[in-house]
Amino acid sequence: MSELRENCGLFAVYDDPEAASLVPLGLFALQHRGEESAGIVWSHEGVLSAHRGLGLVTEALPPARMSQVVAKIAVGHTRYATAGGSGLHNAQPFLASTAKGQVAVAHNGTLTNARKLRRELESGGAIFSSNSDTEVILHLVARAQAVSFVDRLKEALPQIEGAFSLVLLSGTTLVALRDPMGFRPLVLGERNGKYVVASETCALDLIEARVVREIEPGEMVIIDERGLRSERYASKLKVLPGETPRVAPCVFEHIYFARPDSNVFGRDVYLVRKALGRELGRLHPAEADIVIPVPDSGVPAAIGFSEQTKIPFDMIFTRSHYVGRSFIQPAQNIRNLSVRLKLAAASNVLKGKRVVVVDDSLVRGTTSKKIVALLRHAGAQQVHLRISAPPTISPCYYGIDMPTKAELIAANQDIAAIRDFIGADSVGYLDLPAMRRAVGYDNASQFCEACFSGQYPVPVADSQL
Repeated sequence: MSELRENCGLFAVYDDPEAASLVPLGLFALQHRGEESAGIVWSHEGVLSAHRGLGLVTEALPPARMSQVVAKIAVGHTRYATAGGSGLHNAQPFLASTAKGQVAVAHNGTLTNARKLRRELESGGAIFSSNSDTEVILHLVARAQAVSFVDRLKEALPQIEGAFSLVLLSGTTLVALRDPMGFRPLVLGERNGKYVVASETCALDLIEARVVREIEPGEMVIIDERGLRSERYASKLKVLPGETPRVAPCVFEHIYFARPDSNVFGRDVYLVRKALGRELGRLHPAEADIVIPVPDSGVPAAIGFSEQTKIPFDMIFTRSHYVGRSFIQPAQNIRNLSVRLKLAAASNVLKGKRVVVVDDSLVRGTTSKKIVALLRHAGAQQVHLRISAPPTISPCYYGIDMPTKAELIAANQDIAAIRDFIGADSVGYLDLPAMRRAVGYDNASQFCEACFSGQYPVPVADSQL
């Protein structure tokens, strides 16, 4: 139901004869991170092959097809389009043949200097087959002068800026890394003595792999025939001697994007979301009869709100899981029913009740407006909207598909105007200090909260602002 979309999910398996079947399973657990396309690249005796498709993981990577693949190393990706459009030409992992061998890359995040780099590469004769920022990385690796794949990668990485969790494969060498700020999550796991890499721990849980540790910001984990080793790589971020590098993991991973059964950035997502709800209950209680969530991501916060305020919690909404995000409504009068296609409210329970409805975010406000109207139509006497995040006032340039500043309702309207537009009796947001308490950090230098503050930890080109 949210109007925000995450960009991608990554999953990789090393030295396991079931790699080609395990990767689609891992991507299935990460389906919430991308529903437009999915792909896999595998290595068999050092030769890389790929299969990519549009749609959900089960559609793009059919089990019957994957069961025929013979490989011990595989890298997978499930995608939303945040840089570049939809279409099979933008599906990842990308696979390219270079003068020094084949290279595959899967990327979660967005490069903030991709346009500049692409112009420079094209002026030097580079030809692009997609309009994804990820392809820039392939060109930089291909043009690097070093001999080994890892050294060519080290030569390329200092040229890119922004958010990038990457999994790369060349021959029988697998590399997993995060940008120096650590915007997007990436974890290392182990299954039957073999290494696994995933965007979230929930994907490791599905294949019964144990979590080894989080891959650190600015760290490159290299897995090859010699085993596993970790290295630091140079970047554009300048850190003075003795200075602790700043990190900026995305706080929205905890608010909405990550699956609630994951542990992200060292914190259990479900517990954080309940804590967000409790803070919301402290800041904005309401005289009401019932607390209900907007499913599914609003559920933990609504439970926390209920626990804090002692207002009974109930699951009034029934959510249809058969209406995909790509559902096409051909006419305006049908599009106006889009919320009803996904949610139904139990009118026999709501009639005459004062309702607190808890959601994780409020972006344009159009979906919330329809939800409030749905609750009133079902008989709610009052509807109080509570948002378990601060007002979203700035776009994200680090891997979230977010509207422009002109489209963000909180960037252009005060609370009273938002309340009137949505049709609620009241609207309450978390503030930044309450969000930080719930997530468990002290100040803005420890997480990226640019969408709530407008303060970007990595410079963004003027053309993007």
